[in-house]
Amino acid sequence: MNRLKTLVIDDEPLARKGLAIRLQAFEQLQLMPECKSSREAVDIIIENKPDLIFLDIQMPGLNGFEVLKAVQEKGHELPVVVFVTAYDTYAIKAFEVRALDYLLKPVDDDRLAECVNRVISEHQTVNDEHQEKLISLVAEVTGQDTHTLLQKLASGESITADQYPEYIAIKDSGEITRVAVKDIKWIDAAGDYMCIHAGDDTHILRRTMKELEQDLNPKLFQRVHRSAIVNIKQVEKLCNQQNGEYHLQLKNGQKLKVSRSYKDRIKQLILS
Repeated sequence: MNRLKTLVIDDEPLARKGLAIRLQAFEQLQLMPECKSSREAVDIIIENKPDLIFLDIQMPGLNGFEVLKAVQEKGHELPVVVFVTAYDTYAIKAFEVRALDYLLKPVDDDRLAECVNRVISEHQTVNDEHQEKLISLVAEVTGQDTHTLLQKLASGESITADQYPEYIAIKDSGEITRVAVKDIKWIDAAGDYMCIHAGDDTHILRRTMKELEQDLNPKLFQRVHRSAIVNIKQVEKLCNQQNGEYHLQLKNGQKLKVSRSYKDRIKQLILS
């Protein structure tokens, strides 16, 4: 039996190790040493030519789509790809209608078995069309043509769909917490990290304010300061202080400073 050379790519050590251990149960798969970074993944795919990769989408450096693009740009064929994501956003809806597959973190055992069995059963029928699906797949769900999509990736722009996620996934010490966007009250910056205040909890996320803005519906979430975003539904009132500065008071009593450049936009959203 020809076993499929299988590579797990994920920057989170526990997630990577946990998936690799469970994949060892499938005798049709030949596990390669795990890969901990997206840039390392490009070289490994080119040099070792795995048949199958489990590829995390959100990674520092290059995201999962950019890994595939980098391999293609160097003139090499892509392996069969199973995307792994903690973000149930644009990717999932696209993968459901293709021969490719995805796994949502934390990965369910039954879902993993279903995925592996599908890959194994379809491996013999994989042909040249598979190479084209990986990018056209993303183009379809984002509503962009392939040429535009590749240009955005090359320039470092983010790829987003015409929809917003219901959850934000937060990695911390090997665990992944899915925070409902509707529960977020406000977000503020703390150095290189974002503090997401949802319900009675505060979650720490290593992303930029700009990236978070792109994932949040602008009709509900508004930047009020260079280091703060607020859920408009949580705003109780906009206050004008004696020194001419403005601040928002949220329903829980929290006060947030409003920059002058955002004042008019905040007023418009509160009154609408």
